[in-house]
Amino acid sequence: MASSTSAKAQLNYARIAPRKVKIVCDLIRGKDTKTAAALLNSTPKAASELLLKLIKSAVANAENNFALDPDKLYISETYANPGPILKRMMPRAQGRGFRINKRTSHITVVVAEKE
Repeated sequence: MASSTSAKAQLNYARIAPRKVKIVCDLIRGKDTKTAAALLNSTPKAASELLLKLIKSAVANAENNFALDPDKLYISETYANPGPILKRMMPRAQGRGFRINKRTSHITVVVAEKE
């Protein structure tokens, strides 16, 4: 992190697999918030909608809680950690049941001010 003052927004228990979110996180890491928002608007991934809301929330947190200038903010960190897995059964042939793992994510976006 370049600056000491940063604000973050976190989304817990998102019903999307972390590996799908990490692809989109890598796209926006290090970019300024306006560029990242524009990138996410044109990215056809399910995670881009969630990350766009998180960026807006992190910018609002930075502006209201830390009095940072929203025009100077950039995404210093973004990551997706695995949450709990919802385990479901799918009926298969001859009375068997195969397990389906419905994965969840904890997504975090941290914004900081450029010096």
